[in-house]
Amino acid sequence: MRLLTHNMLSCNIKGVSKGFPLGIEVAKLETKTVEFNPQFLRHSFPKIEWKAFQEAAKTLGVNDLPEQVEPSMLDDDDFLRRFHHALLEIHLEEGDLVCPETGRKFPVAKGIPNMLLNEDEV
Repeated sequence: MRLLTHNMLSCNIKGVSKGFPLGIEVAKLETKTVEFNPQFLRHSFPKIEWKAFQEAAKTLGVNDLPEQVEPSMLDDDDFLRRFHHALLEIHLEEGDLVCPETGRKFPVAKGIPNMLLNEDEV
């Protein structure tokens, strides 16, 4: 699971009001090379909740992203490459996503998060 996906997921358990961002518990990470595409990054940037993304990246060992960003940074090739690496090349292969409100764990297996709810959670 890429951080691009993580940034769009939330806990949808009935009654949960603060289900984003999900915590990450890492069991296995992989780095997979993805072609650098600045246009894609510029298009994706406004859709990213930066604070959640930056904190998730730290959890996965990416510590070179700034805490705050602004659109002008999208003209900086160094920033774009660091953003690209964290967003698209680091994969959570095995682990859990954790609801920040309930602590409910959603497993990630073979890079695929299982966000299915139990009957009593719907």
